[in-house]
Amino acid sequence: MDNSPSTISEQPAQRRLSRRAFLKLCGAVAATLALPASAAKTIYRALATAPRLPVVWLEFQDCTGDSESFLRAYQRADPLQPAVTDPTLTDLLLDVISLDYHETIMAPSGLMAEKSRLDTLQNYPGEYLCIVEGSIPAAENGIYCCIGGRTALSIAQEVIGNAKATIALGTCAWEGGLANAAPNPTGAVGVAGAVPGVQNLLVLPGCPANVVNLTASIVYFLTFNQWPAQDASKRPSFAYGRRVHSECPREDHYEDDEYVLAWGDEGHRQGWCLYKMGCRGPLTRSNCPSVKWCNGTDWSIGAGHGCVGCTDAHFWDTMTPFYVPLG
Repeated sequence: MDNSPSTISEQPAQRRLSRRAFLKLCGAVAATLALPASAAKTIYRALATAPRLPVVWLEFQDCTGDSESFLRAYQRADPLQPAVTDPTLTDLLLDVISLDYHETIMAPSGLMAEKSRLDTLQNYPGEYLCIVEGSIPAAENGIYCCIGGRTALSIAQEVIGNAKATIALGTCAWEGGLANAAPNPTGAVGVAGAVPGVQNLLVLPGCPANVVNLTASIVYFLTFNQWPAQDASKRPSFAYGRRVHSECPREDHYEDDEYVLAWGDEGHRQGWCLYKMGCRGPLTRSNCPSVKWCNGTDWSIGAGHGCVGCTDAHFWDTMTPFYVPLG
């Protein structure tokens, strides 16, 4: 779906970032990844010459939330401001990857869409990145989700099995998400459940996942030819190493026993702690407080709603009912 030149430095001038803007973004990536500032130049050199990474983006049982997060990354507060003078971290993403297959946003449809996926597998065996969005139904041989006459299960096994690396994007792709919640009639599973023994897997949970973490992880992979440091669940430590509560701007109110007790009460208007309204921040690991959403403008707790724990496994079963305090 993308016939643009193979490296950033070869792209047309109207799309190419200036050197200053490019270095600024590399510095932002280094900061997001908790790398020293000196790593920005290493990232810059790697990305300027690295071939654009072919990507096959699979969507299965999902709400398209992760795709929406990906697309919303390109909306600026000032839409008239050109990218070369107002770059954001995610401006890098479409410059370092070649999104060859994404059924929601690609131009081809039907058999031509299937051809786009198959061409990438044939032309770049073992060289493409697979991004999986949504859970994969495994019950009754996977009949609950079919694309082009094939089950999602068989497509996932084929594409993931021949990929250079795989990203499970969003909680559904990690462990089944909402579709996996009891009683799980479709037998929904995540990537590791559908393709046991999958190699070179990175998990980016969230409902949806934050595109900043996606961008930073891919840039790291292109720079160092490996994923950033991961925890036991294969989540990158830079994004899921700290609990939301420890970085929450309302933590001081928690320490002072100042809590919101009803939506719209004085404490809510004053920005007090949402713990007694069911906030799951004390249990949840995510960098939402630092990277935020909508180009870093806000996040759920900043908007007055407690964390629901969407980056933790099986949160639909373990974190609900959401508005009941933890105890």
